[in-house]
Amino acid sequence: MNSFQVLDMTGVLLLSLITGGMFFFAAVMTPLVFTKLPPETSGPFIRQAFPVYSQVMAGLTLAAALLLWNYPEAIPLVIVFILFLWAWLWPMPRINRLRDDQLRGDPKAGKTFNRLHRLSVGINLAQMLIAGIVLVRVVMII
Repeated sequence: MNSFQVLDMTGVLLLSLITGGMFFFAAVMTPLVFTKLPPETSGPFIRQAFPVYSQVMAGLTLAAALLLWNYPEAIPLVIVFILFLWAWLWPMPRINRLRDDQLRGDPKAGKTFNRLHRLSVGINLAQMLIAGIVLVRVVMII
């Protein structure tokens, strides 16, 4: 096995971790947190977990894109990386602030919170889909 094959296989491993980690966070962890923990614990816990999730996934995605630089599929991974950074730095703080305002009784904040939260979930699902497609395509090439 030559050095490029090692890089390719490492990139595939990272893509597998990214896809699995995203699925686990969205389909297992988040629902468990909100169904098993009381609201006064679940909200603050997710607020602490989501930035860590975003940062870890952004780092893994950037590493996978760099390892797979010789494939055109690296470009969508860079987009996924940028979306992780954007979600962490822009909508997440706004969503948290709006949720606080909603809990204090501001109905307008609740509507905006719901819209931004749906947007962030949609972006996360799109990132998951892109990472999964890239994983399949790269595995088929290798």
